[in-house]
Amino acid sequence: MLFIVGLAAVGGAVQLRTDTGPGSFLPAGDETLRQLEDAAGSFGGDPVVVLVESEEPRELLAPGQLPRLAQLEGELANLDDASVVYGPGTVLNQIAGSAQNMLAALSGHRDGLRERALEQAREEGASEEEAEAEADAAVAEFDRRYGSLLVQGLPAGLPTLHNPAFVDQVIFGGEDAPQPRWNFVVPRGDAVSILVRPREGLDQAGIEGLVDEVGSRVQGAELAAERVTVTGVPAVTAGLGERVRQEIPLLGGLAVGLIGASYLLVPWIRRRRRRLLPLAATLGATTVVLAGFGWLDRPLSLGVIAFLPILVGIGSDFPAYLSQPGTRRPAIVAALASATAFASLAVVPLPFVRDLGLALAAGQLVALGLALVAQRWWLAARGGGGAGSGDDLGGEVAPEQGGVGVETTGGGSSAAGVMGMARRRWVSRVGVAVLVGSVAVAGWSGLAQLEVEAQPDRLAEGLPAIEDARHAERVLGASGEVQVLVRGQDVATPEALGWMRQAQDELVTQHGDRLRPILTPPSLLAFLGPEPTEEQLAAGLQWMPEYLTQAVIRSDQRRASMSFQLGLQDLAEQKQLIDQVRADLPPLPEGLEADVVGLPVAAARGYELVSGDRYLANGVGVLGAGAVLLLGLARRMDAVRAVLAAGLATGWGIAALWVLNVALTPLTMAVGSLTTAIACAYTVMLRQSAGTGSWRLRRTVAVAALSAALGYLALTASGVAVLREFGLVLAGAVALSFAAAHLVVWLTGPRASSPDSAPQADSPRVTTEATV
Repeated sequence: MLFIVGLAAVGGAVQLRTDTGPGSFLPAGDETLRQLEDAAGSFGGDPVVVLVESEEPRELLAPGQLPRLAQLEGELANLDDASVVYGPGTVLNQIAGSAQNMLAALSGHRDGLRERALEQAREEGASEEEAEAEADAAVAEFDRRYGSLLVQGLPAGLPTLHNPAFVDQVIFGGEDAPQPRWNFVVPRGDAVSILVRPREGLDQAGIEGLVDEVGSRVQGAELAAERVTVTGVPAVTAGLGERVRQEIPLLGGLAVGLIGASYLLVPWIRRRRRRLLPLAATLGATTVVLAGFGWLDRPLSLGVIAFLPILVGIGSDFPAYLSQPGTRRPAIVAALASATAFASLAVVPLPFVRDLGLALAAGQLVALGLALVAQRWWLAARGGGGAGSGDDLGGEVAPEQGGVGVETTGGGSSAAGVMGMARRRWVSRVGVAVLVGSVAVAGWSGLAQLEVEAQPDRLAEGLPAIEDARHAERVLGASGEVQVLVRGQDVATPEALGWMRQAQDELVTQHGDRLRPILTPPSLLAFLGPEPTEEQLAAGLQWMPEYLTQAVIRSDQRRASMSFQLGLQDLAEQKQLIDQVRADLPPLPEGLEADVVGLPVAAARGYELVSGDRYLANGVGVLGAGAVLLLGLARRMDAVRAVLAAGLATGWGIAALWVLNVALTPLTMAVGSLTTAIACAYTVMLRQSAGTGSWRLRRTVAVAALSAALGYLALTASGVAVLREFGLVLAGAVALSFAAAHLVVWLTGPRASSPDSAPQADSPRVTTEATV
């Protein structure tokens, strides 16, 4: 049986894959995600950007280098996972190839137009001078629209990549700096860029493979480059996915080592080999859950990577509790409550946070089940015996009698003294309760005002891809792309083109400091003039290289794209900008729709979801765990204590974030549910130890807290900033939960010295002499 389970686990593990793309950050069916997929299906995904810089200006556009660029772009365009490639070599080659045809067609059309005007004028009896005037008037409008193309093409000589004059005329227009319309492929005189758009539906493995293949082809192109940078959002995604895969064994192994050391080195039970049971049960649960992700074809996200140390940390607690006598029921109920708190993360709209919660809940339950099976097997191997059979399980042979006794001896003065002592202790407890409660309330009250870390580069700080993206932004002026996606039955009409021109002018006027046009239909077809007719627009699309026109208007003419460059910026500001862009778009002609799409839009949407109802994300775990405890525990007051400890620990944690000026991240946004899972378990078990007087159980709780904190600190070895911070926050949550659990048990325990105190309803025994 174990062999079959092992094979199933290995089979699931080999099917594991990672995903750090938009689908792991936005809910399935989200409108922003749907629009992003629509744009990718029409024009390709967000591009991989190859930035090539030379030592001298125009060196890369020289006759000896430009053909190599064109050859490289051709090789990149032939990659299986590339949708389309844009670069200076291909752009110039396409223009050169079509320029001769276009110029010939323009000249022939102009000559034909003149001949027809002359012939018509002569037939109407006009003199030769009048006929010539009619012919000149007939071609005047044509020259106004298309004369610039003739002027650009003819003086430059033969349109070819080997003609520097042609290259200079097209790209620089006789100026020192490249013309703005070509900034997307020639951002500076000493730099060129190649854009490789991935095909639609490319998964994480495909993105990583494409980025690697692009880098390999660029390195083998033998360009006269001083520096080559392969960047863009897909490159950052690929770098993050590669780091995630590398860190799965690293973080998991480190967590296992730290937790195993804490259980082996601290003498919490007598038999050393029994100390490995909690770790073994948790490792088994981790393997089962990861195999489940593989069999269900669910990719590993950042949340699932964080799951490894968390599950190993807290999942090992409950097998440790079960090793102590008399703890079976409270340990099982506490484990179910913790699983409920983890599962409550399913209310968070971000998929990778939901995956984290569900993985933790499943792992908790599997670890509990494995621990119960192992305990039953161990007891059977030892010849039977219950959970209280003592020495073999590491507990006491007989639990100490719990509770605090009632003093029944002494005279009146002694009774008065005891009464005064009890009153002072009661006052001190009330004072402590008010103080710690006030801090917790302040923390919970300030949750909505806590800042959210909204800088994408800071969240992924530590990745080499982030430094490349920053360098590219300094050269290109941007590192992301936003598209205005226009939809309709026909977007290649004069009305649609006029609207796009008006929208582009408005956006550049209002947001030109942050948005720069990359490639748009109005820019590409500017030679047609401000108000082309339907026939002129159709002719212009026919004359322009299909390679370029299909970058902005889909072949079926049902989609058009206006692409704008956008730099890395705070997501809160980015969301405001995108909202303002939507508001600034002019009214659409009938039959057309427009959306603002792109990965920056998806990131802003993710920020909006993260910053939503924080109290729901943090409070639902507390309520869910409390409900399980109320139903499962024999003493209902223990459930109240556990919920109170969870509320205190979470409130203190939020207050600490305030004091330390630590912003929330997508992972720490719902730290309340994770803290609840920890605090409830500690409180239930400490209350159990207080009721039975079991110092061994109290020590087990302390060892469990130590091991959990060490497991979470394993995340600080991550190369991803958001995971490092998550580990520190969780380790702090363990310390606060441990303190809150002890404090609540102390505050709500029986008042030992009260001469008239009755037995507590939730205390197992009351003795007739004081015990310590």
